[in-house]
Amino acid sequence: MKILLVNPKNPNTFWSFNYALKFISKKASHPPLGLLTVASMLPEEWDIKLIDMNVNSLSRKDMKGVDLIFIGGMSIQKASAKKVIEMAREMNVKVVAGGPLFTTEYKEFDDVDYLVLNEAEVTLPLFLKDLETGNPQHIYTTGELPALDRTPLPMCSLIDMSKYATMGIQYSRGCPFDCEFCDITFLYGHRVRTKSAAQIVSELEHLYRHGWRGGVFFVDDNFIGNRLKLKKEVLPSIAGWMEERGYPYHFNTEASIDLSDDDELMEMMVDAGFESVFVGIESPSDESLAECNKLQNRNRDLVESVRRIQMAGLQVFGGFIVGFDSDSSSIFDRIVSFIQDSKIVTAMVGLLNAPHGTRLYKRMVREGRLLNEITGDNTDFSMNFIPAMDKKLLLDGFNDVVTRIYSPKYYYERVKGFLRDYKLHRKRSFQFKFTDLSAFIKSIFLLGIK
Repeated sequence: MKILLVNPKNPNTFWSFNYALKFISKKASHPPLGLLTVASMLPEEWDIKLIDMNVNSLSRKDMKGVDLIFIGGMSIQKASAKKVIEMAREMNVKVVAGGPLFTTEYKEFDDVDYLVLNEAEVTLPLFLKDLETGNPQHIYTTGELPALDRTPLPMCSLIDMSKYATMGIQYSRGCPFDCEFCDITFLYGHRVRTKSAAQIVSELEHLYRHGWRGGVFFVDDNFIGNRLKLKKEVLPSIAGWMEERGYPYHFNTEASIDLSDDDELMEMMVDAGFESVFVGIESPSDESLAECNKLQNRNRDLVESVRRIQMAGLQVFGGFIVGFDSDSSSIFDRIVSFIQDSKIVTAMVGLLNAPHGTRLYKRMVREGRLLNEITGDNTDFSMNFIPAMDKKLLLDGFNDVVTRIYSPKYYYERVKGFLRDYKLHRKRSFQFKFTDLSAFIKSIFLLGIK
């Protein structure tokens, strides 16, 4: 069979980094790890091609002669995904869809031929078996949360690595916390499931043998969900492999703020090659944290927690939200002050939304406040429910926060403060790359002159 895997296009949002990518001459921030992993689960005799619409355009010519189109994606890619499905229908090509977008919003995609939902390690083999016998069903779903030892190496040969800023590895699924607005536990459960240290080293070596050198993003929603295994097995194995290979990578990931409580874990992460971590701060308001059940952020000095992580050698990328029912008009100044005091250089501020399946979504339904499904875009001024605060006041305040924190005065004040506090790892020598010089020159010209 001739198979086409399609990753829909990302619009311009915080996470797409489209405006920043041009400085380092890359097309996309990271490849579609889910589709690359699915590709490895398909029969070896199939003819497989992948088009990432963030790197290359998709035309009807690409669909000619194709037997099946496999499409994945997140909610942010919904508009592009619908266009791809429409194009496939016009070309009379059957579509197989899966991933977070389709798992949470499958009712919006009745025109998709085969919905292979939840985790592919369970549902994809069922679909392939039925396909082989000529009796594929419209929808495949499961409540089973599989062990990750069933997850194969991603098929990296399908992409041109030079087009991407970083590669991706998934170490774990699931999160022990239960924040009201987050859909991670809805998708992957509370129990943290992990790959073995041998699997992770194998994935690192796999990327290395395909020629990758540079950034690797551990895409886990909470990398430190199983600290004991990280300390005893995974991080020592990564550190040993990195030293043996001459430190070809630098890592970043996502973790909860309680990382700051564990000096040993932070030191081991830095020794293994981790340089930055995204942390969901959400709000400096304890009332708002209580409202959304962000228990791990309560009863602590959040600014000090950020400082501890950055002093350990991990730059903190911070996530913030406005629009909680508990928020008053003072929240905007409080968030700006927090970002400045904590010296978080890269701060993502978004309006609260209620993803499908979350406790917030269900509460908004009960209270008659839900308006529609989320767009997934945290920069488009959209909310999918009626906020408690006057909406104009909320939108104006949100706009003011983003405008202020990225004005030159505020931004460079944070940069200088961060550099004063940041602990640089001394064990590895700095590896200069031509793209660094190119980005520096482009920054001087585009930002400083043009």
